[in-house]
Amino acid sequence: MTVILDRAEDLTTTATWHRVCRVDELELAWGEAALIAGRQVALFRTAPTEVFAVAQQDPATLANVMARGIIGSRGSRPTIASPLHKEVYDLETGECFTNPELKLDAFATRLVDGFIEVEL
Repeated sequence: MTVILDRAEDLTTTATWHRVCRVDELELAWGEAALIAGRQVALFRTAPTEVFAVAQQDPATLANVMARGIIGSRGSRPTIASPLHKEVYDLETGECFTNPELKLDAFATRLVDGFIEVEL
């Protein structure tokens, strides 16, 4: 026997903006880890008013180490290289340049009144 159930509930979730810290608390070209709404996030300040946020968890090893990665670029794309196996990820999209099977979660950021906010 086959039973088909209709679900009336909405399974979509809406993202929320979270205030993290003042932008000047982040050093240029350096990563910092933050716990935001129960999720570990790596923040990278690449310019005075430009901050990227990605998952702290390395997709290849599942270790929470991405904030200690190496900031760089591929052409005009800002990147982060994992500190463990050196996979290189696009900071804007999370795409892995060195292994297309891997993807790093990337989150939107914005600057509001001198504070960094991350959308999760």
